[in-house]
Amino acid sequence: MTPLPSSSRRLGVPGRGAALVLSACLVAGMAVGGAPAPAASTPDGGSEGGSAGPPVSGAAVVDSTLRPLRQGDRDAPQPVPPAFHAWAGLDTLHLGLTALPVLPGESVGLGGEALRLVVQAGGVQSTGPGRWRWTAPNAPGAYALRMEAEGGAVLHLTAWVAHPAEWVRNGSLRGYRIGSYRPLPPGGNEVHRPPDGFVEVGARDRDLLVSPRFTVGQFLCKQAGEPRFLALSGPLLVKLEAVADRAAATGWDPGALVVMSGYRTPAYNRAIGNTTSLSRHLWGDAADLYLDGDADGEMDDLDGNGRVDLADARVMARWVEEAVGRPGVRPGGLALYRRNAVHGPFVHVDARGARARW
Repeated sequence: MTPLPSSSRRLGVPGRGAALVLSACLVAGMAVGGAPAPAASTPDGGSEGGSAGPPVSGAAVVDSTLRPLRQGDRDAPQPVPPAFHAWAGLDTLHLGLTALPVLPGESVGLGGEALRLVVQAGGVQSTGPGRWRWTAPNAPGAYALRMEAEGGAVLHLTAWVAHPAEWVRNGSLRGYRIGSYRPLPPGGNEVHRPPDGFVEVGARDRDLLVSPRFTVGQFLCKQAGEPRFLALSGPLLVKLEAVADRAAATGWDPGALVVMSGYRTPAYNRAIGNTTSLSRHLWGDAADLYLDGDADGEMDDLDGNGRVDLADARVMARWVEEAVGRPGVRPGGLALYRRNAVHGPFVHVDARGARARW
C-alpha cells in the first residue's frame, strides 16, 4: 500500500484533509525511563543516544530510552495549549500530547518553533532550522517523539505505526473480529472511506495516553477478545479535550468524563442491533459521554435540580457547542439520549466535519 501524507491518513477517521488521526498497534508493557546513553552520530543525519543538555537548533536525536507517556506519568503534559507552534505533515498540533498516525516505513515532516526533535526509534534527519523528516520503524507499535524549544518547553507526540487494513483476513485481525466496511462508492464522501489501519491494544497498554487527559483504553470496543483492535480519531480527541476544558471552566472535574462507548467494530455494531454502516463509532470518530464525579455509574446532576435526567445532558451539550470554533475543534454530530433501563442520560459527540443533530 502506498502511504498517504499524514493529513490524509484514514486510520478510522474522516479522509483527505482531516486533522491528525490515529490507528496502529500498541506494544505491550512499554516501561518509562532509563538513563540516557552517550550520543553517537548516525548515517541518517541524526544522533543516537541521550538527549541531555540544552537544545541545539535543528538537532535530531535518537534516544532509545524514550517511551510513550502513560496516565499518571510525571512528564505527562497538562491539558493546556502547546507552549509553541508546531506541525506534523500538514496539520497544526493543538495538544501538548498528540497522536501521530503512520504506516510502517512512512516518512513524516515535522517542524515549528522547536529547536530539537528527540525520537525513540526510526530514522530522523534535519531538513532545516526547526524542520525534520522522521521515518517510522517497520514494526507496528507505539513510539515516543518529543519536540523541545527554548526555556524547556516540550511537546510530546506518540507515533502509532499501524497494522494496515489489508492485513485483515476474512473480517478478522489476529483473531479479533473486525467485520467489514462498506467500500466508498465513486464520488462518495471521504469521511466514509474505510480505515487504513487499526490499533492493537494489549491488557497492559490501556493506560497509554492519546491526549493529555484520555487513554487509549477509554475508547476500546466492548467486543470481547485479547488483544483488541481499535480505530481512533485525532480530531475527536481535540474536541473531547475542548469539552473537558468547558467542564472545568464551569466548576466540574474534567477527569470525571466517562466515555461510555467509543470505537465499535462493524461486527459488534451489527451484533448490538444497529443497522447503519455509517455510524461514526465505526471510525472511532464518536464518543458517548457523561460526567460521573460521584462515581455512581451515571450522569451527575449538572443543572442542580436534584434529579438526573435529560436536562443534565443538555448542560453537557452546551459544553460541546461552546467547544466548536476553538483551535482545531471540528463541527460534528451531537445528540442527547434519555435514561433507559441500562444507562442514565448521555450525549453523543463526533467530529465528522459537518454539523449534524438528531
